[in-house]
Amino acid sequence: MKDKFVKIIGGGLAGCECALQLLRRGYAVRMYEMRPNVKTGAHKTEKLAELVCSNSLKSCEQSTASGLLKDELEYLGCALLPLARECAVPSGSALAVDREEFSSAVERELAKYENFELVREEVHSLDDVPTVIATGPLTSPDMAETVGKLTGKDRLFFYDAIAPIVSFESVDMNFAYFGGRYGKGGEDYLNLPMQKDEYEAFYRELVDAKTVVLHDFEKEELFDGCMPIEEMAKRGSDTIRFGPLKPIGLRNPKTGEKAYAVVQLRKENVAGDCYNLVGFQTNLTYPEQKRVFSMIPALHDAEFVRYGVMHRNTYINSPNVLDKNFRLIGEKPLYIAGQLSGVEGYVESIMSGMIAGISMAYELEGRLFEVPSGVTIIGSLARYVSTRQLDFKPMNANFGILPQIDGIRDKQKRKLAYHDRAIESLKAQYGAQKP
Repeated sequence: MKDKFVKIIGGGLAGCECALQLLRRGYAVRMYEMRPNVKTGAHKTEKLAELVCSNSLKSCEQSTASGLLKDELEYLGCALLPLARECAVPSGSALAVDREEFSSAVERELAKYENFELVREEVHSLDDVPTVIATGPLTSPDMAETVGKLTGKDRLFFYDAIAPIVSFESVDMNFAYFGGRYGKGGEDYLNLPMQKDEYEAFYRELVDAKTVVLHDFEKEELFDGCMPIEEMAKRGSDTIRFGPLKPIGLRNPKTGEKAYAVVQLRKENVAGDCYNLVGFQTNLTYPEQKRVFSMIPALHDAEFVRYGVMHRNTYINSPNVLDKNFRLIGEKPLYIAGQLSGVEGYVESIMSGMIAGISMAYELEGRLFEVPSGVTIIGSLARYVSTRQLDFKPMNANFGILPQIDGIRDKQKRKLAYHDRAIESLKAQYGAQKP
């Protein structure tokens, strides 16, 4: 065991990935998690690595940015993705997990290490111990204040929304069918079709429904990646019909009928007794969610296991204070990982935790970890959060942050070329001697 130990504040995805990277390298880890003593506005359990908004870690296809990011992480020895695959629930080409099973698997993995200690208490201030702050978007007020002082900036924030979950037995299967888009994915998605008159009635009630009141400055901070369904709908009647309710590629296998709009539900757990409404993040009041969403024919008698909510997500203006290793600029070994650092998304948070953990281990050994090159999603995100810009906003994996590849007109082939270039770059940079 190494002489030094590292303090990790926060037991979310970034904190757990960071801990496992350090533990694998022989370092002792003391993780602080404030739940259940201090609750948040979104967590439902006290478990580590709890997935809050959705149970999906997005696509695994190589032609997607999220699929490329997963392949990059697995090449570098990511700890959490193999656990996620063990706890996967059917979700087409996406990686979705049973939340409780996944959290339990992460806790079991951490418990294998004798030099891992979990402390259930809130941290209010910092000391000189090498530390990784991974408190996430639901950082407590005291820690947010501490981080704000460290960064020299007032903390920034946006508002995030969570989709509701319904029980499967309450879905009327006379108005629903299983199937993936274009016949892909088998029975991974439960489709709830709506005809034009049904959709238009639903749409009218959705845009006029009562929401939880937000202050004017809060409305301006809604993050587009988790835009509430009612706010999206107010942009035009076809906005959600060409978004989360798009009927393209879906046909009722019983009747052969196409629908005007289709709501998709995805399994929330392995048992398959709970489904979440895909893309239905919302800020509607609970009674309005029940009233409006029950207008969807298959949900006329739906039992809502969990209603959607909104909560504040905190992040720092990282380009002014972090380097590409997610290290706070200064003399002390202090890193900030997860969504607090300005990355957006589950897998992106895992990535930042992995880079912070490896980089911390290298620093304690007197070395510098060279982050993957800018042709990778990892390298591009690391450079995004550390590069000065006028209007910094949280960023998730996307091909737009990569250097362009010219000369390939076919979009699918170009995306696969981004993938191949990134993996080849990792092989050239690290070879068999992976970090």
